[in-house]
Amino acid sequence: MSERLLAVIRFKWFKRAMMLLLGCLLGGAIVSNHVLFQSFNENWIDAHIRDNGVTGMLLFLGLGAAATALGSPRQLLAFFGGYAFGFINGALLSTLAAGFGCILSMYFARFAVRQQIKKRYPQKISAIDRFLAKSPFTKTIVIRLLPIGNNLVTNLVAGVSHVSGLSFVMGSMIGYLPQMAIFALMGKGVIVLSIWKVVLSIVLFVISSLLSVRLYKQYRADSLIDGSELADLKNIQQDEAISK
Repeated sequence: MSERLLAVIRFKWFKRAMMLLLGCLLGGAIVSNHVLFQSFNENWIDAHIRDNGVTGMLLFLGLGAAATALGSPRQLLAFFGGYAFGFINGALLSTLAAGFGCILSMYFARFAVRQQIKKRYPQKISAIDRFLAKSPFTKTIVIRLLPIGNNLVTNLVAGVSHVSGLSFVMGSMIGYLPQMAIFALMGKGVIVLSIWKVVLSIVLFVISSLLSVRLYKQYRADSLIDGSELADLKNIQQDEAISK
C-alpha cells in the first residue's frame, strides 16, 4: 500500500510541476516580448522594484507575502523574483516573502477563522497533528519538498493544529528554497533571453524532483516515516478546493 501511495505522490508531483513550468515559460515569453507589456517591463519594475533599493525589496516582500497568503503559487513568485532581482537575490527574497505569507495565512486561521477551518478540514487537521507530532521541523521540510497539495490549505490547517508555529514556518522556508532558486533562475533567464539559463533551470528542476523523491524514500527506509504516517502525508497533500 505504501508503494502505491508513493507512486500517486510522485505522479501528481510531476504533473503539477510540468504544468507550472510550462505556464511560467509561456507567461515569461509573453511578458518579455509582447508590446503591451513593454511599459510594465521597463518602467514599472525598474521604477518600483528593481531600481528602488530597499523600498523596492520591501514592496516585493509585501506584495509577495500577500499573494502567497491568498493562495498564489510560490513558484510564480520566485519566477518574478528572479525576473526583478536576479537569481540569488530573487530566490532569497521570494523565499522570505513566501515565509511571511505562510505566517499570515497560518495565524489568520489560528486567530480569525479557527472554527471554520476545523469544521471544513477535520481529517487534514488530524493527519497533520499525527504526522508532525515527532520531528515537526524535519517533517515539514518533507511536506514542502513534495508540494503536490494546496499550499494555502496546508498553511491554514497547520494554523489550527497543535504544531509549533516556529518549526512549521522555518521548515517550510527551507523546504521552499530549492524550487524557489530554480524558478528564480528561470525568471532571470527569461528577462535576459538566455536560453541556457532557462534550459538549466528545467534540468535542475528535474534533478531536484528526483532527489526529493529519493530523500523521501530514504527517510522511509530509515524508519523515520512508517506506513500510517505515509497515509497521513497523502491526506495532508491531497488536493482540495478551499472554496468547497
